[in-house]
Amino acid sequence: MGKPRILLADDHTLVVEAFTKLLEPHFQVVGTAADGRVLLEKAEELRPDVIVLDLSMPVLNGFEAGERLKKSLPNAKLLVLTATEDTEVAADVLRSWASGFLLKKSASAELVKAIQEVLKGRSYITTHMTQNLLDKFVRDPKIHNAKTLTPRQREVLQLLAEGRTMKEAADVLQVTPRTVAFHKYKIMEDFNLKTNSDLLRFALKQRLIS
Repeated sequence: MGKPRILLADDHTLVVEAFTKLLEPHFQVVGTAADGRVLLEKAEELRPDVIVLDLSMPVLNGFEAGERLKKSLPNAKLLVLTATEDTEVAADVLRSWASGFLLKKSASAELVKAIQEVLKGRSYITTHMTQNLLDKFVRDPKIHNAKTLTPRQREVLQLLAEGRTMKEAADVLQVTPRTVAFHKYKIMEDFNLKTNSDLLRFALKQRLIS
């Protein structure tokens, strides 16, 4: 039986190279991806056992990519490896699609351990955040937002917040610039945003960009 197959997704080349060297004695690293859209394509093509992904990635962030991967590859284990120490973020992804949550400041041996645990069908939460997350689940077992963005609105908002023009965003999403404009102004209307600066701050608040 071969080694478990791992796909790494992070937009920092040095980070990916370091993790690849760390993991290769234990696992087979079958591919890497530097943005969320490339991750979706490679995951579909390579069908890895475990996908290790950052939440802050360009073009399509890890939140959106993780949700889609959970639907398209339900048997793959999704392990978040991020610099974000926000317990709300961790609770959200663990409820929705992630099997584990690790911080980039964690010891390197913890990544190997986390992958081994999720491969056994268990959840893994970094020791740095365990107590805070337990407190979070006890205090707030379910979070509901009165108004939420649609998946397409989240895509449009991220691309515009990254500084792309409406035409560039339309090209990425394979829609017309008119469609992008419709979504942009619908977001601004629904969430009472007046300027592009408001839109950028809203994208940050929605954790679509970092």
